[in-house]
Amino acid sequence: MLSEWTTTGWGQVGLIALSALAMYVAVILLTRLAGVRSFSKMSGFDFAVTVAIGSVLGSVILSKDPPIANGVAALVILFGLQIGMAVLRSRFPGLQLLADNRPRLIMIGGEVQYDQLKKAKMTESDLWGKLREANALNFSQVLAVIAETTGDVSVLHASDPDQEIEPELLKGVIAGERYRHNRPRALPSCRS
Repeated sequence: MLSEWTTTGWGQVGLIALSALAMYVAVILLTRLAGVRSFSKMSGFDFAVTVAIGSVLGSVILSKDPPIANGVAALVILFGLQIGMAVLRSRFPGLQLLADNRPRLIMIGGEVQYDQLKKAKMTESDLWGKLREANALNFSQVLAVIAETTGDVSVLHASDPDQEIEPELLKGVIAGERYRHNRPRALPSCRS
């Protein structure tokens, strides 16, 4: 019984290789048709489709059931849903609001926006970790921190504290209007 669990025959390896090749070709062709957005994390829907595609690939490659034809059909349907949702979201902005999370402004300069941090389901420790990942050395470098729709965190920073963020970059960001009103200004330099 243990040997069945830990070993395999060359015939089985050949079937796995054939399945992997067929699914690989199917994914490449469908990605060419649908575009690379199919593997992006631009929205929660995109992420869900990416996970589902991975699940289909794993199931078909490693077992006889489902067969390759079922796996290819599932991929076609998932890629079709991805394309359909992208088209619908571009034509109907209300659908985009329902399908996607919106980004949130969680920090302005060195000031944490605790209400938005809580709504983003993040802790201060999460935030400090993201600042370290972005190589922010001190709060004076941080212009803003945004919890993105994908769960990623964007740290907008600059070496010049007088730099401003273009308003378009905060368009659609929950609490984005706070940046204009709360952005700390650099103190005048004392040069002789």
